[in-house]
Amino acid sequence: MVELSVDGCSLYKRRYTVGKTEENLKAAFAGESQARNKYTFFAQAAGKEGYHYIAKIFEETAANEMRHAKDEFKLLEGIGSTADNLKEAIGGENYETTSMYPTFAEEADKEGNRAAAVLFRQIAKVEAHHRDRYKKLLEMVEAGTVFKRDEPIKWKCSICGYVYEGKEPPAKCPCCKHAREYYEPADLDI
Repeated sequence: MVELSVDGCSLYKRRYTVGKTEENLKAAFAGESQARNKYTFFAQAAGKEGYHYIAKIFEETAANEMRHAKDEFKLLEGIGSTADNLKEAIGGENYETTSMYPTFAEEADKEGNRAAAVLFRQIAKVEAHHRDRYKKLLEMVEAGTVFKRDEPIKWKCSICGYVYEGKEPPAKCPCCKHAREYYEPADLDI
């Protein structure tokens, strides 16, 4: 397996050789991902202007673009196990908080763009929080404590809001009947 990385942050893992198709898949994934966000923003703007039908079309197209990006990312073998995905996310968020955004802020300062510099520095702080949250979640996955605790805690069903107290959530929510996988610690501050 070949692994591509930028500044130590793994981007894609794949079992095939480097070629034009891979470059095209990466470019298509980036383009579809950007289009999804753009169309989501455009939908919000159309809605604010009272064009709800146009907003709906932008939202629908954004969902289509996300699906296209997912299919391309799958071909790049970018989706792994939850533990692998958390490790990947930690690397990406760490790169953004320690390298990318600080560099962008310095460059914006040099160009006299104070607003961009401040924005980049603030976003870097958020990315650090994302990284740290993913680290805690990875520890829980690796320790097998996502749905188990040594002491009773409050568990909340993310579907209906039912709260249960115990060392682990019930197999099924007594209220909405969804599986335990939909429970989360009610007071988890991650």
